[in-house]
Amino acid sequence: MKFGRRRIDDPEINLIAFIDVLLVVLIFLMLTTTYSRFTELQVNLPSADAERLAERPREVVVAVAADGRYAINRKPVDGRSVELLTAELAAAAGGQADTVVIVSADAMAAHQAVINVLDAARRAGLARLTFAAQTKPPIPR
Repeated sequence: MKFGRRRIDDPEINLIAFIDVLLVVLIFLMLTTTYSRFTELQVNLPSADAERLAERPREVVVAVAADGRYAINRKPVDGRSVELLTAELAAAAGGQADTVVIVSADAMAAHQAVINVLDAARRAGLARLTFAAQTKPPIPR
């Protein structure tokens, strides 16, 4: 009889199956994760630090209030329809197609109100548009 100790082999961990399971979990997480929701974003209005032009072209300033009211060159517009805005913009531009339309919208104004201004400018034949922005406050040192 042979009374010897049997040699016990060290257990092996099968890493290939482990890696396969981790890849499946990773793919599952990538497919089911939502990265961002637009309704949850906090948007800060842009600010600009550009120099002012010495020579200003003909411009029409369209102000959009938070409640959706419009004013063209500080004159209130009666109504909120795109057709009325188109007529007022065409009258303010005086038939000059190179007039710049400056959209100055309140931070709380609805996007649809701003889109109405852009649509009215397109219908009036005014292709040069820009948006007003606040100037950056000086950084204290």
